[in-house]
Amino acid sequence: MWHHGRNETDRTHNIREEAMTDEASADASLSDQRIVEFTRERKRLLRLSYRMLGSITEAEDVVQDAWLRWMRVKDEVRTPTAYLTRIVTRLCLDRMKSARVQREIYVGPWLPEPLVESLDACEATTDDVTVTLMLALERLSPLERAAFLLYDVFDVALTEVAAVLDREPAAVRQLASRARKNVQNARPRYSVGATEADGIARAFFAASRDGDVTALSALLARDVEIHSDGGGKVLAFREVIRGRERAVRLFVSAHRKSMTPPTLLRTAIINGLAGYVSLDSKGVLQTTALGIRDDKIFAIYMVKNPDKLTHVDVHHRDGSSA
Repeated sequence: MWHHGRNETDRTHNIREEAMTDEASADASLSDQRIVEFTRERKRLLRLSYRMLGSITEAEDVVQDAWLRWMRVKDEVRTPTAYLTRIVTRLCLDRMKSARVQREIYVGPWLPEPLVESLDACEATTDDVTVTLMLALERLSPLERAAFLLYDVFDVALTEVAAVLDREPAAVRQLASRARKNVQNARPRYSVGATEADGIARAFFAASRDGDVTALSALLARDVEIHSDGGGKVLAFREVIRGRERAVRLFVSAHRKSMTPPTLLRTAIINGLAGYVSLDSKGVLQTTALGIRDDKIFAIYMVKNPDKLTHVDVHHRDGSSA
């Protein structure tokens, strides 16, 4: 009897071990599947988060938080794309509440953290959310911004957007429609290729560096605007500069006062616009993006706030100069 009981106990123990092994194997398989699914969606989630928040750092934090939540999901998820989009959008909406308070006390013009890409990127742009449009999105409510980005930019089905925002489809359609009307003038109507973007960026850098009145007057639109974001940490314009004559005077004055000319590090696509990365006359890193319409520069977006440039490689140069 004793031997028989021992054998039964051993068999029960083996069955439990096999069950635990099978369960562990199933968990490992599910975990591997989760990793594959998240990796496939990660770039899209980063793009969505960045366009919701205007901050690369915060977008990365949101996606990391979404990853942790995703890996804790035990049940099967039929549509990972929709599920992850819902997580990320709701995390962004939570962050946008505090972000709006911070913008109200921000020193000088606020610009989104520059997304710097190689010139080749302009041939493979997946959406048309430029810095001009992102500034227009700041005028929208958080729900309008989310509805517009998901429905108009990322082509998410209306019913899915409704589920993400916990609203009826009809309400989401109204949110997206209001947003579309508010930002329609900021949507890009003119795109440039890599060669043209490089040429415009180099021409403007050279003209502003040299204080060339003739070249600047030819490049700038009559109603050009200069947005300069220093965040109160480095020297920058405390207000938006409007008008070609005023802009030209500022660039000429800066040229005359500087002992050392600025340095062009490389041309690039910045937030979907032609632009460049440079060091100013005092060696301060900055990015400059150029809004172009009818062959004229109608907007200049300069980011000098060091907190927004930590991800920009200052050592990467393109090997040629303007």
